[in-house]
Amino acid sequence: METKDIEKKLNDFLDLLKSLNSKLEIDSKKENLNKLNKETLEIDFWNRTDSKEILEEIKKLNYTLDKFNKINDSVLTLKEMLELNLTDDDINSIIEELTNIEKEIEELKLSTYLSGEFDSSNAYVEIHSGAGGTESNDWANMLFRMYTRFFDKNDYKYEVISKNEGEEVGIKGVVMLVKGYYPFGYLKGETGVHRLVRISPFDSNSRRHTSFASVLVTPEISKNLDVEIKESDLKIDVYRSSGAGGQGVNTTDSAVRITHLPTGIVTSCQIERSQIKNKERALEMLKSKLFIMNQKEFNDKVKELKGEVMDVNFGSAIRSYVMCPYTLVKDTRTNYETPNVDKVLDGEIKEFLEEYLRSEN
Repeated sequence: METKDIEKKLNDFLDLLKSLNSKLEIDSKKENLNKLNKETLEIDFWNRTDSKEILEEIKKLNYTLDKFNKINDSVLTLKEMLELNLTDDDINSIIEELTNIEKEIEELKLSTYLSGEFDSSNAYVEIHSGAGGTESNDWANMLFRMYTRFFDKNDYKYEVISKNEGEEVGIKGVVMLVKGYYPFGYLKGETGVHRLVRISPFDSNSRRHTSFASVLVTPEISKNLDVEIKESDLKIDVYRSSGAGGQGVNTTDSAVRITHLPTGIVTSCQIERSQIKNKERALEMLKSKLFIMNQKEFNDKVKELKGEVMDVNFGSAIRSYVMCPYTLVKDTRTNYETPNVDKVLDGEIKEFLEEYLRSEN
């Protein structure tokens, strides 16, 4: 690559950054960050009920602004270098840096797709095994490990809100609360049925089995929701917790499961030692789900009036993980695929999440 080609590429980068500056509302984000930073210096800041939310917002704003400024500074530095007498090694180093910048700009472009009302919200991630007992419970547990590995590798924090172990192996269901950089925005595309094809480790005849598990991702909505819940519409069960919470949580019936009778929506929490606190968190999850459900019903009605046709066939798998007779993970919506099943099940799912964001935008 000649110097003039490098210069052209750098100018193209600057044009892209100018466009991203507008789309990401960088100036507005800077003003908001300054405003929030000033609020943290107020005497009564730590007594405020929204102090945690403000700190989370500051973290997210810093992430985007730091990334944008870093890329912009790198491009300007390389342009200045082109004015010097460069050796072949210098040129090769610049070309390598161009590749890195291109990847970082692509990641920044993805941020422009995360503009939904709840995309920056924390996310509840639920995994439930399908029919099939041991096989499906084991598959649900494999998905649980896949997501937690992804969270660990990508600086997301998560806590297990409730977990229902399988009779023999695996899990029947688990609910996690995920926090970090646009958790709901990145994970919302995971909602759907996930299908596994493999030689069963539980079949003495080593036959091939197909297992299903469902994933549901909903936002944690922190603002006060105008959702009316009648006490008479709720069925509240208490049971003995297992797992998270330490020894005390296992000795009393502190876990709470709430069933909303009109809709059949079920939420549960076992993370707190107190039954009252578990009930409060389960009610918060229920409110979020009802709020989103009502929004979806409204949006579907609008689309119906417009004559749009929507495929709402939840029964079809959004992604298949095939381990036999060949290896392949394929997303049926984007057609993105990889033969490296082990890598995906070890948490390398970022490409699938990003391809879904691109396809939706």
